[in-house]
Amino acid sequence: MSFTLLQITSPTGSTSTTLTAVADTSREVANAIATTSVVEKPENFDFSVWSMVQNGGPIMIPIGILFVLTLYVLIERLLVLNKMMPKHQQLLPAITPLVQQGNIDSARAMCKAGVTPEHIIIDKGLSRIGQPPSEIREAMTEAAKLEVGKMERRLGLLSVCGKIAPLLGFIGTIIGVIKIFYDINHAGKVDIEHVSGGLYVKMVSSAGGLVVGVIAFIAYHWVNTSIDKAAMRLEETQMKFLDMLQEPQK
Repeated sequence: MSFTLLQITSPTGSTSTTLTAVADTSREVANAIATTSVVEKPENFDFSVWSMVQNGGPIMIPIGILFVLTLYVLIERLLVLNKMMPKHQQLLPAITPLVQQGNIDSARAMCKAGVTPEHIIIDKGLSRIGQPPSEIREAMTEAAKLEVGKMERRLGLLSVCGKIAPLLGFIGTIIGVIKIFYDINHAGKVDIEHVSGGLYVKMVSSAGGLVVGVIAFIAYHWVNTSIDKAAMRLEETQMKFLDMLQEPQK
């Protein structure tokens, strides 16, 4: 229709010039579209966890440090608990005849041969034989507290990682939003590339902080639950030992 208007309003001699201009403009638009499609087409697009981390911004460095620290504390605590928590159901039955016979040194030697908290608190109780039951109980309770304290070592780091990691992800979110407005202000116009780049940083950092926080949270409560079970078992061992000391008096 515009072409028809051009023919009506233009002199006959300029019709060929108008057609040529329209054809040139059409070719330029087509070339621009083709060029744009080639540029925007991703080549060798690699969507992986590592590529996301690399493009998540500088805040991913402290989040990665917290992740490594969480894994280290978790593995180290699990190894310690695995070493300290084997249950020796035959320990008390083995030392009971020795205690009843008054052979305390042999019973203590049997306890010193082990390194678990059960061996330690029973040895502490044997060292107090002859004293009032309340003092024996107190000595064993203090020994049990020391062993539980060894199990809880570095446990606070897991709690700190679980609380700080999501906050760092939130800081990454703020950085991503700042980046969006900075790019828009610098370019002087709203471009999808500016918006998508900032959103990418924002979402990756948020996801990274939340993932590390969840892992640290689960690890903390998992280890803490295992320690609570070990503490209850030590209390049960203490009660059985005190009951065993009362048997010769019956």
